[in-house]
Amino acid sequence: MPKRVDHAERRRQIADALLRTAATRGLHATGMREVAAAAGVSLRLVQYYFGTKEQLLLAAMQHLLARFGERAMARARLGQAGRSGGPAGPHDIIAAILTEALPADEERRTFAILSTAYLALSLTDPALAIAPLVKNTGSVIDVVAGQLRAAQHAGDTPAGLDPDLEALGLLAIAAGLSTSVLSGNSSVDQAQAVIDYQLDRLFPASR
Repeated sequence: MPKRVDHAERRRQIADALLRTAATRGLHATGMREVAAAAGVSLRLVQYYFGTKEQLLLAAMQHLLARFGERAMARARLGQAGRSGGPAGPHDIIAAILTEALPADEERRTFAILSTAYLALSLTDPALAIAPLVKNTGSVIDVVAGQLRAAQHAGDTPAGLDPDLEALGLLAIAAGLSTSVLSGNSSVDQAQAVIDYQLDRLFPASR
């Protein structure tokens, strides 16, 4: 019998290959042939799954964002386990999301570089769809806002805060800090200190 192909896994394999290649060569210099070679598949197979380089780039960035979310939740669970051993609460979930955005290790640095590069390319190339990634970012903001509302309900954050504005501001701060670290204007420790400062403001009881 012919071997059954896991198409979702094959797509992830190719997307991972693009991310690995682009992390060293840059998104603009990474072609489908290089991705095929890195994935150990034929160029025709890459074209079969993604059609164009633009479609491949978008799929790879969505894969990168999904990995970001998985790592952030794993970080939140680890942080809560160290604090109380119970399920992750609003403070830990928000802290994990913001901290995961800092380029403090190779994987997070890759995320920061590639997401920034894709955004820059999309500003001048209409073929690169940015709307799906904006929607994903909006979902992260909604998660943070939801956690702040839950914390308000529990009395853990000031009642007068606007969760939606705070969430938008926190993600903007995290993005700015990431760029600052990448450019060498600040260190990871300084960026983390800013995040901790913001969390202390929002969760005064956790200081």
